[in-house]
Amino acid sequence: MKVSLIQLRVSSEESSAERWVRVERYLEQLEDAAPDLVILPELWGVGFPDYDAYEAAAEPLQGTTVLRLAPWARRLHCYILTGSFVECSRDGLYNTMAMLDANGFVKGTYRKMHLFGYDSQERELLTAGRNTSEIFTPYGIIGLATCYDLRFPEQFRRMVDNGATIFAVSAAWPKARLEDWRLFCRVRALENQSFLFACNHTGECVGTVGAGHSMVVAPNGAILAEAGEAEQVVTTELDLNEAQRFRRQFPALRDRIDME
Repeated sequence: MKVSLIQLRVSSEESSAERWVRVERYLEQLEDAAPDLVILPELWGVGFPDYDAYEAAAEPLQGTTVLRLAPWARRLHCYILTGSFVECSRDGLYNTMAMLDANGFVKGTYRKMHLFGYDSQERELLTAGRNTSEIFTPYGIIGLATCYDLRFPEQFRRMVDNGATIFAVSAAWPKARLEDWRLFCRVRALENQSFLFACNHTGECVGTVGAGHSMVVAPNGAILAEAGEAEQVVTTELDLNEAQRFRRQFPALRDRIDME
């Protein structure tokens, strides 16, 4: 499997339209790379810390983000994890992302379950999702998570219990907690013996600097590929059978006991 992470610069000095131009330029450049999965960051269209813009930027599930990326999924013949956007629903606003299949159809969605409350308005403005999301793909079952979810191991363990061997994470993790990001990405992969693909922001938005360092982590916790702090695309190819091999060789998941 080949995965590409589009680590995007999200800046207060530019518009969403300008970011779309760069995203589509990167997608065009990926034609030669022929990835199987492309992942974008969390709330890249509006900027996670730009809370005043959430309501105006809100869109339905079948809105701009999905409709504009679907043709690219067909053109590249790959899955695209849209990164998250502010979804407007009859019961509130959500931090939502969609997985598009190679035909451009929505294969599944995920609404962020753990909303960030520290020095943030996300919890005040948005509604928390209630369910984990595991997407059946030709590459295995992919469990979806968003940024702050990385701090909650029970969510990832539930996804593993539901069959996931891969985690795909979209994030807007700040540079101030970069070492936490690198630690959690590795630990969530290692303790669940699963691949983890994590795509993060870079750039400064409303005074918050993105950490960058998007990465691909192996089931043994080793970092297979990692971006720096600049805007860039990270593409890496990996052997998905490694997850099952590692689980057979070191059966930690099998050795769990019921603590209740």
